[in-house]
Amino acid sequence: MTAIPLARRAGAELVGTAALVTVVVGSGIQATALTSDVGLRLLANSLATVLGLGVLIALLGPVSGAHFNPVVTLAAWWTGRRGDDGPALRELAAYLPAQIAGAIGGAALADAMFAEPLAHLSTHHRSAPQLLLGEVVATAGLVLLVFGLARTGRERLAPVAVACYIGAAYWFTSSTSFANPAVTIGRAFTDTFAGIAPVSVPGFVGAQLVGLALGLALLTLLFGHPTPPPADHGAVSRAEPGVVGSAR
Repeated sequence: MTAIPLARRAGAELVGTAALVTVVVGSGIQATALTSDVGLRLLANSLATVLGLGVLIALLGPVSGAHFNPVVTLAAWWTGRRGDDGPALRELAAYLPAQIAGAIGGAALADAMFAEPLAHLSTHHRSAPQLLLGEVVATAGLVLLVFGLARTGRERLAPVAVACYIGAAYWFTSSTSFANPAVTIGRAFTDTFAGIAPVSVPGFVGAQLVGLALGLALLTLLFGHPTPPPADHGAVSRAEPGVVGSAR
């Protein structure tokens, strides 16, 4: 298998994360314009995110692994660091900034489409302890799902499984499941339904990193350590530790 150039993979991560945030923010703006019922707004927002995320994973998974999420990229590096089948440090250095830049750009694009002020920082504070616990749970579950599928050879299920998990986590977590540091940062740049105040971002990102560690611990507990690949396993694209998606 011919390795995909890193620039193309990083570009896929930028575009995919931007599109994901555009879906999240844009559907939130549209829902707010159509109804005053908060429950209906969340339903519309979650449905659009589920559909959009599934499509993006299916489309860009073969290019970059469809991480769209620093937590997923870091988990792929950690789980693959011994077997040389995960992203190397240079890929982390390309993926993480691409994801963050894409998330900010996606928020700006959504605001522009709906004539909202561009790069208007959110005033929606989300700092209560129960919300941070929700982020720990949402992120741990995402990591366990993504890498549990990979460890059992069922990566093909990722577009549906990850999208369904995120749709469910919108409703069963108190935070509505951001579970993604890049998306969290991007959503600070829109003062709309999906926004998060910049002062709340560090707490959410910290909770997501705790969730990452917890998810990896659960992965080892439930699925054991990965089996090292055979010595002669051919050339494999660095995108493979994923063909995974991310939360919003």
